[in-house]
Amino acid sequence: MDNHIIIMAGGIGSRLFPLSTPAHPKQFIDVLEQGRTLIQMTYERFSAAFPDAHFWVLTSKDYVHFIHEQLPSIPDDQILAEPVSRNTAPCIAYACWKILRRYPGANIVVTPSDAYIPDKEAFAGTIRLASDYTNSHNDIVCIGVQPTEPNTGYGYIKCTEAKEGAISKVECFKEKPDAPTAQKYLEEGGYWWNAGIFVWNVDTIEKEIRTHAPQIAAVMDQISGALYTASEASVLEKLFPTCEKISIDFAVMEKSKNVFTTPVSWEWSDLGSFEVINRVKASLI
Repeated sequence: MDNHIIIMAGGIGSRLFPLSTPAHPKQFIDVLEQGRTLIQMTYERFSAAFPDAHFWVLTSKDYVHFIHEQLPSIPDDQILAEPVSRNTAPCIAYACWKILRRYPGANIVVTPSDAYIPDKEAFAGTIRLASDYTNSHNDIVCIGVQPTEPNTGYGYIKCTEAKEGAISKVECFKEKPDAPTAQKYLEEGGYWWNAGIFVWNVDTIEKEIRTHAPQIAAVMDQISGALYTASEASVLEKLFPTCEKISIDFAVMEKSKNVFTTPVSWEWSDLGSFEVINRVKASLI
């Protein structure tokens, strides 16, 4: 299996200002004081799961120097610098079109760069399960985390039949709820936090983007001829900003009829508040 890991590292972490700033966002900071930045911890976690994987980083052109400094093993042509921010759907499409050009048949995991997941073995087992499934099925698998509180900062996945260690069809996605709705989800059960980790094969995601986000697919087709050439950056600079600004959740996940989930009970957080960071740091002492 030809595994590819796409790490999304273009956000500014605005909820953690002034620790995280547009010039130096949280994914490039050792926020847990463990001697490794969040993106380095993400890279290590996936390297343990897939030692031979190809790694790609999606980031802003202003952050490329951080990737060189913190992940020096990533090849230059696998550091994908967005000329402008257009949300997650266009940048994921760019990475997947580039992978498709050189690695047809690739199996892909897309992940945020700033999550905290301490149980590396349990995490690796989940990701391998999802990857094995998408290697032989033309479906999307997302990771659903068992809620431990009525959190209003996460999106939710509804899948009442989901069982840990299995792949189940998603019923629907729910946007970040208000407090009463989040409490209702927790009490009813069958709802899972959307961890923002997606697994698919490259043919599946190309088809899904062409079906549900044709404007973005058309732009990627225009860019495609310049991929891996000296003109890639200039063509990207011209065409990428013309993409619709939309998240992968709205563009594809909420529209596709081929989305599945594998629910997990291992600890997970996006470290999106000082309260959470302080709680995690206290547990590491």
